[in-house]
Amino acid sequence: MHPHEAVLFDLDGTLIDTAPDFVAVLNRQRLAHGREPLPPARIRSVVSQGSKAVVALGFGDRFDLDSPELEALRQEFLTTYLKHIADESRLFPGMDELLAGLEARGTPWGIVTNKPSLYTTPLLAALALDQRCRVAICPDMVNHSKPHPEPMLKAAHALGVAPERCIYVGDHRRDIEAGRNAGMRTVAVGYGYILDGETALDWEADHTVDTVSELSRLLGVI
Repeated sequence: MHPHEAVLFDLDGTLIDTAPDFVAVLNRQRLAHGREPLPPARIRSVVSQGSKAVVALGFGDRFDLDSPELEALRQEFLTTYLKHIADESRLFPGMDELLAGLEARGTPWGIVTNKPSLYTTPLLAALALDQRCRVAICPDMVNHSKPHPEPMLKAAHALGVAPERCIYVGDHRRDIEAGRNAGMRTVAVGYGYILDGETALDWEADHTVDTVSELSRLLGVI
C-alpha cells in the first residue's frame, strides 16, 4: 500500500457504530408521537446523512422537509440523542485492535467528521477515545465541511503530516471526495451506513474494504 504517516477516519459508520442510538432515539420519538417504530435497517442506512435525514425518515411523510414543524422535531430528537449519545454506540468490532496497532507503531490517527463537536466530544469521552485520538475536526471548527478539503487539511496540519501522506477512511461518497480533494489516499468501507442503491465501490476510492479486518490488513497493522 502507498506509504502513510497518519490515518484519519470518518466517525459515524466508519470508526464507531452509532446507529443503535439513532435507532433507539428516533423510534422512541415516533412512539411518543403515536407512530410505530421503523425497522433498524431503514434508519441505519441514513445515519451518515445526519440528523435532518434521520428525522425526515421518521416524519417526512407528515411534514415538509423545510417546515418549522420538522425542524422542531429535529431539535427534539437532538436533545434526546445528546442524553443517550453512548448508550449503545461502540467501536466497530476489531476497530479497537486496529487503533491499538496504529498506536503501537507510532502512527497518529484522528477524526474528520460532519458531526458537530457538541455531540462528537461527549461521544469520544464516553468511549475513552478522547485521549487516544490525536485530532478531531468537526464542522463547527471550519468554514466548509466535507466534501470540501478544508477540514481534511486542518487535520493533517494539526498532525504535522503532509496531506499526501495521510489515509482517509470513510463510508460515504462525500468522505472519498473530501479525501481526494485534499490530496489524500482514500479507503471506502463497505460495512458502514451506505445509502440504499449504493455500494462502496461506486465512489472509486483508492481502496475498498468490506470488513475492519480487511482494513487492518490494508493499513498493515495485522
